Amino acid sequence: MKPQKPSERGAALLSVLLMVAVLAVIAATTLDRLSLSNRLSGNGNALAQARMFTYATEAIASARIEDLVARDAAQTTLAGDWLGKPQTIPIPIGSATASVRDAGNCFNLNSLVTETGGQYVASAAGQEQMISLMVGLGINENTARIIAAASADWADSNVMPLPNGVEDDGYRSLATPYLAANGLYAHPSELRAVNGVTPAIYAKLQDWICALPDPVLSPLNVNTLLPEQAPLLAMLFPPGKMNLTLARSYLAKRPSSGYGSLIRFWAAPEIAALQPSSLVQGQVKLTSNYFLLSTIVSFGELKLAGQSMIVASPAPARVVWRSWGEEE
Repeated sequence: MKPQKPSERGAALLSVLLMVAVLAVIAATTLDRLSLSNRLSGNGNALAQARMFTYATEAIASARIEDLVARDAAQTTLAGDWLGKPQTIPIPIGSATASVRDAGNCFNLNSLVTETGGQYVASAAGQEQMISLMVGLGINENTARIIAAASADWADSNVMPLPNGVEDDGYRSLATPYLAANGLYAHPSELRAVNGVTPAIYAKLQDWICALPDPVLSPLNVNTLLPEQAPLLAMLFPPGKMNLTLARSYLAKRPSSGYGSLIRFWAAPEIAALQPSSLVQGQVKLTSNYFLLSTIVSFGELKLAGQSMIVASPAPARVVWRSWGEEE
């Protein structure tokens, strides 16, 4: 047998070492992927269980909302300290908290249109209330009028822009083109896509707007409207007509048992002097039908935050939309 040269032995050793290195990399990659797969599977299971707990919380909240509404069919009040109060929900593993607020006490983006013959038509009343709200929140009135028109165009069925409005052609010309929805707002965050709505303006509006499932003027319940929500009461009147200090003061004086009658609410001299229109008088309510449930479910390292819109009437109370997101 011919003896190997030292150079050949060195090459063979290098080949073996190279093969061992390749196998080590393959093994490490396989173990890493297996570990990642296990983590993803664990996270997926945790997320699924957290969602199940959220569904259970929705069922509990819906039952309690039915009881709240049935307690007094004539009015919904703050009796029972239910508005915005965090409640701990017992779950087998982890923790869950929930709170409910009156989801009708907001500016309904879908009030920017009315439904006529199966079509959505821009509503002048809805636009004026949006303008009034924005002015009350410190947004320039000219800017507010442009945004209100564009927001109505976003939801109406036609493709003809309103004065100051924007339809598809205006959005097609953007660096990242898209089209107007030409339908009801599904979620208030849609407003961010509307012409003129900057991040700064949306930040001012996001706590005051909602997207109720019906194109109706915001059904404000003056029995649950809080003094700090005075801009919502002021938005019922032309911009600047109702002083915010007056609005806060009037809401703070509300009887603890509720107004009991809309005649009683409108009869106060400071409100009567503003001469509310019949449309506005019909808009204000003593009862609530829309409720927003906010939940946080903690499960292991996962913290799932959710929101659910619950409609109380007609019974039984039901969830019409929900959204989830992992809380950091």
